[in-house]
Amino acid sequence: MQKFPGYFPFYWDAKAGKLWLEIDKWNSEFLYVESLPAGIGSNDIGLDRGQLGQSHIVRFERTGPRVLLIASNEGFRADSDNADERRAVRDAFAESVVWGFEAAAEEGNHALVDATAFYLRDVHGIPGTLQRNQQGQFRLDPTRCAFYLANTKNFPENSEVETMLTFTTEGEAGPLVRSVTPMAQAITVREHVSFVELPPPGFKPRINDPRSGYFGIQYMDFATPISDPVVKRYIDHHRLEKKDPAAAMSEPIRPIVYYVDRGAPEPVRSALIEGASWWNQAFEAAGYRNAFRVEVMPPDADPMDVRYNVIQWVHRSTRGWSYGSSVTDPRTGEIIQGRVSLGSLRDRQDFLIAEGLLAPYGKDKSVVDKIMQQVVLARLRQLAAHEVGHTLGLQHNFAASTTNRASVMDYPAPLVKLGADGVPDISDAYAKGIGEWDKVAITYGYQDFPAGTDEQGSLDKILGDAFARGLRYLTDQDARPASAASSYTHLWDNGANVIDGLAQVMKVRAAAMNRFGENNIREG
Repeated sequence: MQKFPGYFPFYWDAKAGKLWLEIDKWNSEFLYVESLPAGIGSNDIGLDRGQLGQSHIVRFERTGPRVLLIASNEGFRADSDNADERRAVRDAFAESVVWGFEAAAEEGNHALVDATAFYLRDVHGIPGTLQRNQQGQFRLDPTRCAFYLANTKNFPENSEVETMLTFTTEGEAGPLVRSVTPMAQAITVREHVSFVELPPPGFKPRINDPRSGYFGIQYMDFATPISDPVVKRYIDHHRLEKKDPAAAMSEPIRPIVYYVDRGAPEPVRSALIEGASWWNQAFEAAGYRNAFRVEVMPPDADPMDVRYNVIQWVHRSTRGWSYGSSVTDPRTGEIIQGRVSLGSLRDRQDFLIAEGLLAPYGKDKSVVDKIMQQVVLARLRQLAAHEVGHTLGLQHNFAASTTNRASVMDYPAPLVKLGADGVPDISDAYAKGIGEWDKVAITYGYQDFPAGTDEQGSLDKILGDAFARGLRYLTDQDARPASAASSYTHLWDNGANVIDGLAQVMKVRAAAMNRFGENNIREG
């Protein structure tokens, strides 16, 4: 058998097609993460390449020959030094056994289990997603499943196993499935399971003030004094510490590094690197020098390897949403991996917008190409910054457009002006660089305060000063529901006043329609 040494050693039996897992860490918690490295290709189905699934803190326990993989219940705790208090809470709420194994061999503290069935199963919920989207009744066909050894790897801090899974139906597949598969009755994807060592001690959770603009974790702490709220809330953020916390500006002990998909073509790739790198401006405002970097993914790196923060360029048959998600330590809110998925057809949508506004054909082709490419790449820079922002812990800020485009976490409509000749001007369609609110949010989440600082008072001051100078923060629950009543939270708008913004849009539309003609249509 071929041995894969690493965090949890495993062995590949090529003749039998089995994978054997060696367990030598008992009652020791680690992170279990599942993901979808190869998807279906339809935005409307929502099963995309690089999609993160569920993650849980788990541990191995053994009773006789039976080995259980158990998921802890992190929603209910007792943050106390008293073991009896902790046990009382642990026994009050259910845990979940993820899988049961049989020890086939053992030596000392090591047990060998057949993990083939554990890995060759659907953990991402493919049939359920297809059914919810009315694409048919599919089920896993074990005869068409196998390990994908090219992406099955082991490292000192994480074990990575990937499988090729096929889902079949005897009925009629839905139209979305038919549009993206060679044989609609058989859908083959790849799923990935990671066992990841939990981060070392030393991470400092930070209170999640609802005004700060962060995603976060929450749990009930039954060791809380009666006078304090029993629900604890902390922000999601990366571990980042200054080499010198007392210095106003300091290098980090370890920078945050993101890696861009090698499959993104130029000039797209350079635009993604530039836009994502804008976040370094926010970290500089928080007192860090060179704390945030963006590089091209190393050729031998695997984007499913949780040691890498990744920006993936994802292809679909139709334009769709881009998104940023994270692997997070549910105990503390520490972000272990940021994973961005950018839809590759977004640039073509912006090209069409520019084409409709400018009626560019019939002019010097080199000038036209330059103008059109500029607006497309400007949007991609902003998009990269936006989705990376989510993986830094930040939520949308839909009020930022009312305060001079103060955040890349807004949804930006192209800002189009009209020249004296009535021709639409898109030279400033999308903002350049990070916004003022983004600097505030990063300072709140990542500021490394010197010893002896009143941290809560300092955090309150960061937000208070921001609101005092006119910045605003309002997010999805303030904007999307039918009951949302704020005039500041419209999506895809520009300007301090929504009525004035609409009037400007109507003028631009009228100007574009007045010029609409053959020059809007590309030759050929």
